Amino acid sequence: MERRHTPMEHRNIPMEERPVFMPRVNSDNLVKTDMVHFERHVGFSSAQKRKSINDHHSVIRKKYGFKKVLELSSKSKDKLSVPLSGFYLKLTDQDTGQQYSVENIFQSSKVFEHGGPYTDLLTVPPRKARKDERLQNSGKLIGYKFQGIEWDVGPLTAFYDWLYVNALKQNSQLHDELMQYQAFTDMTFNPKRAVHCEAYSLAMFVALKKRELLDKIAEPIDFFNLYSEFPVSNTEYLFEGE
Repeated sequence: MERRHTPMEHRNIPMEERPVFMPRVNSDNLVKTDMVHFERHVGFSSAQKRKSINDHHSVIRKKYGFKKVLELSSKSKDKLSVPLSGFYLKLTDQDTGQQYSVENIFQSSKVFEHGGPYTDLLTVPPRKARKDERLQNSGKLIGYKFQGIEWDVGPLTAFYDWLYVNALKQNSQLHDELMQYQAFTDMTFNPKRAVHCEAYSLAMFVALKKRELLDKIAEPIDFFNLYSEFPVSNTEYLFEGE
């Protein structure tokens, strides 16, 4: 005889909550962020994580009517996620011609109360740069400095967003395929523990490109002024007040 699940058993299904980032063209926001509940498949294997990603995307497609959603984490089945990762996506210095990953630039630009920026992190492997002990032991993060230009810590994601969208702008071979997607996710990003998310920055790039605003983002001051024209809808604001 087939065993039927009781209502209590259904309530015991583990649930997870992760954001989806959606580029916007005809609204006040460049990006709309929404938290989505889905069934979590317990376990650390790649197969279990991919099941969770599939369920997350299934809920997103049903809720918004989307056909194409791109997962950016290393567990993504889409090959496009690899070159779009901040570990691989590179920004070319127009003066020197040197290329550095978004992750290397971001980590090497951090300024703390008691040190930084640690510019030597530009040339180490990106994962090593992220885990450098000095980033944890130099006190409070107070800003960023890159190419002689200083950035404040707020708005919280502005500097990372500027790095990412400019790096992606330079990699035009990715644009056509990328523009087919309607939303972006990153299963490894937990908004209660972190703020910067490449899936959010990617959604912002798509919105800027569709609005034909990419020619206004190269200079930090121009990007910041443009950034300030739109209400921010990242996870920082979703959890504000908690």
